[in-house]
Amino acid sequence: MTNTVISVENLTKQYDLGVVGTGTIARDFERWWAKVRGYPDPYTIIGKDGVYNPYSGSILALDDVSFQVQQGEALGIIGRNGAGKSTLLKILSRVTAPTSGKVKVKGRIGSLLEIGTGFHPELTGRENIFLNGAILGMRKDEVTRKFDEIVAFSGVEKYIDTPVKRYSSGMYVRLAFAVAAHLDPDILIVDEVLAVGDAEFQKKCLGKMGDVAYEGRTVLFVSHNMVAVQNLCTRAILIENGIIKSSGETEEVITNYLSESKLANQFYSNPSERKGDKKIWIQDLKLIPDRPRTGQPLKCILEVIADESVKNNIIAEYSISFMTDRGQKVFQLHSGHMEKEFSIGPGRSRIIAEIDSLLLTPGQYSINLWIGSGKVTIHDWIPEAYTLRVEPGSLQNSILIDNRNYPVVVPSKWHLL
Repeated sequence: MTNTVISVENLTKQYDLGVVGTGTIARDFERWWAKVRGYPDPYTIIGKDGVYNPYSGSILALDDVSFQVQQGEALGIIGRNGAGKSTLLKILSRVTAPTSGKVKVKGRIGSLLEIGTGFHPELTGRENIFLNGAILGMRKDEVTRKFDEIVAFSGVEKYIDTPVKRYSSGMYVRLAFAVAAHLDPDILIVDEVLAVGDAEFQKKCLGKMGDVAYEGRTVLFVSHNMVAVQNLCTRAILIENGIIKSSGETEEVITNYLSESKLANQFYSNPSERKGDKKIWIQDLKLIPDRPRTGQPLKCILEVIADESVKNNIIAEYSISFMTDRGQKVFQLHSGHMEKEFSIGPGRSRIIAEIDSLLLTPGQYSINLWIGSGKVTIHDWIPEAYTLRVEPGSLQNSILIDNRNYPVVVPSKWHLL
């Protein structure tokens, strides 16, 4: 018999866009009085059109969402930025209220939604541990019993009596996760904040979440790291534009997401994820052939544009990085590693990188693109800019290769002694 600990029914969350108010009743009255008399808005931001519209529209962050989570289940929640994942977790954690629908939660929730959630910056790490315990409904003696374990896991022993406002973002996350995971919540909710921590700590966190689920408690995990989701979660849901697009076995949902998301063999340049000063930017990437085989040569042609305002040529390095469709880094083509820098003047140029023999095994890979000068300046960086589909091929006249368990195959010589 299953035991449902989270039940979400027809959940909707609507946000109004635009200016809601000035912040004071007096200024709101002045704005209204100016509008009545046909005068311009006295609090219009310089450079705006001067038209006052308190509600320029609304957006459904969640639209009629329904699902259930069973006790002891580890549920992964995936989707693109802005899909509604964090909004869902905030409603489940009672940080914000839904516009309509019902949410039933059975048990105590420990949540880590963003850096510093529930922490008071003026209090020390020690004091914040007890504060978070009180928020979770724990008695002081319960927190005291877990205190040493929490501090040891977080690794901030030296700074436990220092105000957390002086902590780095990594230290913040370490302590916040340690508190949320060790104070025995019935339901542990974790958003993408673990991306702030180092690789070793992320591994510890994933291990701890696995232990929580193994002990019969429930985990809800939001992440863009498909490897972590697949390793931790037994079930997943895909949210797209506030709607549950698919739900089921983790592998199936991840495959659905990757096949229909931005990794669709089209050049991707979402400005919210693209970074750099744009003195040189990437206009296009062309692969020849566009669907190579294992062991086949591959030519990558970067079409770049230097800004017309650039008077002198820019000396820059270029990088094309390959990742599996689960987010695992495979290898990188970097002009700097080959001691190649290119002087680019205003206008359009083409940079070519060639591989004599592609060592990727068959499957789908994403490509990150980067242009920079030295180790500091980034001109353009596009994560997951392109999808490369590798077909089965051969190496050194060997048999046809179709190994999907390992991303790279390396030529080797074998002898019997």
